Amino acid sequence: MGFPGTWMTESEALAYRVVPKCACSTIGQIMFHSDHGRYFDGDIHDSTTGLHKWSQEASQPLIERAVRDRKPVIFTCVRNPYARILSSFFDKIAGVQRNGKRYRGNLVPQLMQRYGVDVGSPDNGFQFDQIASFRRFLLFARDTIRWRRPMEPDIHWSAMSGHIATFIANGGRYDQIFFTEKFNDGMQAVLDAADTPVTVDVDAVPRFNESEGHGPKRAHKVSEYFDDLSRHLVWEIYKKDFQLFRYDFDNPDNRMPKGPVDLDEVHAKLGR
Repeated sequence: MGFPGTWMTESEALAYRVVPKCACSTIGQIMFHSDHGRYFDGDIHDSTTGLHKWSQEASQPLIERAVRDRKPVIFTCVRNPYARILSSFFDKIAGVQRNGKRYRGNLVPQLMQRYGVDVGSPDNGFQFDQIASFRRFLLFARDTIRWRRPMEPDIHWSAMSGHIATFIANGGRYDQIFFTEKFNDGMQAVLDAADTPVTVDVDAVPRFNESEGHGPKRAHKVSEYFDDLSRHLVWEIYKKDFQLFRYDFDNPDNRMPKGPVDLDEVHAKLGR
């Protein structure tokens, strides 16, 4: 099976298991810069040169060999599950994508028809009941993950532990897992542990939020989107994420982790 979802610098100093909606655009640009001394001109997800990606067939044997030999510093980044699923909703469901279209073509009309999700439009300034529509979307996300209906689960709202587990199950091991909420400290620790061709000061790196500006802004604090049913659904979907990555399930407004990630625990529980 190899290592799907993995990016690696051409110098093989860094290897990263991508977890969508967890600062992956900024991480990819930092990796690119650590080899080339410049940022990729555009969305790093669109790059086809300058960074090895498992999705590029020619990169696969290089990534596999480097990971098996444990040559790069191997890492990933996680995020509070409440904030992540909200971000997925506002970007992929309520927002218009960079190409000017809705995400996955007919997905939004299907959500309107089957789940009553209304996300407005650019014409009306994206005016809609954010809380009601998000809660209905959460039912849809749960259905895709638990029953794989009415479609397969999407990578943007699949559990982080699921993404991270594929790398472990196929023989990989992480050197570091850090938090989006403590991004600069975590990313700098990864860079400091690697022998990169170009030194990168994370504090000087711009943020590359490729989803920003394509849709409505969140109008309420996080906890207002999650009633008892919504929190039950979040626990059903993301129980492992809360437990392994030490996030606070009881307080949706507390975005910070309650402690460091235990790498041995992650490898033991996700490698089964």
